[in-house]
Amino acid sequence: MSGSGAVRSTAVRARVAARLLAVLGCVLTAKAQLTGVLDDCLCDIESIDDFNTFKIFPKIQKLQERDYFRYYKVNLKRPCPFWADDGHCSIKDCHVEPCPESKIPVGIKAGSSNKYSKAANNSKELEDCEQANKLGAVNSTLSNQSKEAFIDWARYDDSQDHFCELDDERSPDAQYVDLLLNPERYTGYKGPSAWRVWNSIYEENCFKPRSVYRPLNPLAPSRGGDDGESFYTWLEGLCLEKRVFYKLISGLHASINLHLCANYLLEETWGKSCWGPNVKEFTRRFDPVETKGEGPRRLKNLYFLYLIELRALSKVAPYFERSVVDLYTGNGHEDAESKALLLDIFRDTKSFHMHFDEKSMFAGDKKGAKSLKEEFRLHFKNISRIMDCVGCDKCRLWGKLQTQGLGTALKILFSEKEIKSLPENSPSKGFQLTRQEIVALVNAFGRLSTSIKELQNFKVLLQQTR
Repeated sequence: MSGSGAVRSTAVRARVAARLLAVLGCVLTAKAQLTGVLDDCLCDIESIDDFNTFKIFPKIQKLQERDYFRYYKVNLKRPCPFWADDGHCSIKDCHVEPCPESKIPVGIKAGSSNKYSKAANNSKELEDCEQANKLGAVNSTLSNQSKEAFIDWARYDDSQDHFCELDDERSPDAQYVDLLLNPERYTGYKGPSAWRVWNSIYEENCFKPRSVYRPLNPLAPSRGGDDGESFYTWLEGLCLEKRVFYKLISGLHASINLHLCANYLLEETWGKSCWGPNVKEFTRRFDPVETKGEGPRRLKNLYFLYLIELRALSKVAPYFERSVVDLYTGNGHEDAESKALLLDIFRDTKSFHMHFDEKSMFAGDKKGAKSLKEEFRLHFKNISRIMDCVGCDKCRLWGKLQTQGLGTALKILFSEKEIKSLPENSPSKGFQLTRQEIVALVNAFGRLSTSIKELQNFKVLLQQTR
């Protein structure tokens, strides 16, 4: 490249960085183009940033490293119920390395028949999966004997309350995954297969008529000069519940995109991979000009989703505060520390003073509200089934976990009466959470907390690029 060409290229990059930084400044400091207060709730973005940075993020990171929360049992072999699987990752890091059950803490894999019993702590702390893990290689040697390896905690039929299609943990195809050794990051999974998944989620499950097209939909017909304003005019005409539903899905999508931008394959040499933040990819996905104003809207929906899951954590605290509930892994000392840390996070969530008020939802006449709530639940449950259509194993793993975490949060928000009436010293059939739901809830919120933190990091990187 000539000297003048290099100068022009540098100038262009600087202008793009400055433009995106200006928008990020709006998002992160609540000025100019984006107001500080989020739509449909009374909370400003700056308050969320401060609360997450100084209270939530450090603690949720530590909690996710605990054995109870790092091992997640999932079935990645469930067939797509809607179309034939057609996606293939372009790099080896799409694969998920299952964790041999011999490496799982005894209290987790044994699964006491009584969910609430506290077993004596006389076992050694088992080594983790790191020696068994080799990123990019699928361990196909595990047999179907896992069917009897984990007897789920005391179960009851609460299928009417579930917002997600739960994996059967007793299935021979269900395997433990160490989430710390299979991090969510860019895998190369993109194009028509990925578009098809998100298109199905938005177009068929967000209460949207086919005549209305969401902005930047690569599968939609050209709309001429319409930059999405007709979509948002339609959205604002919806009831609160349906607007909230769309914002939750959009926020989840934005959060996932942020993780991919922040943990991107930057270089691979001599078999070693270098992962890190990719400013160019972040710009492509969130720059206001390149996304025709859609990027900032998506980031606001990320904050809205954070508020929803934060509210759920504050609401479910009484469930875990009972002495009868134990985060059992077989290591009594670690279990006690894990619960103490979880309760500490709950205290922080309850101290937040700008919570979303879920009581404003489904507040109409009882019959209509009940019907709308059921429609809301079924739509979300269908989205959880679509996650089995993701063609990349690692993307499927994290998509299923974060969808289940959000589904668990919704289940909590709409079970307030049942949670308030929980008995102190015995299980309740009115409201229960499986270990799978608990792990998904904490890790999904941990991902959102990380997204907010990563947004701060991109602001710094963009300032350096100017």
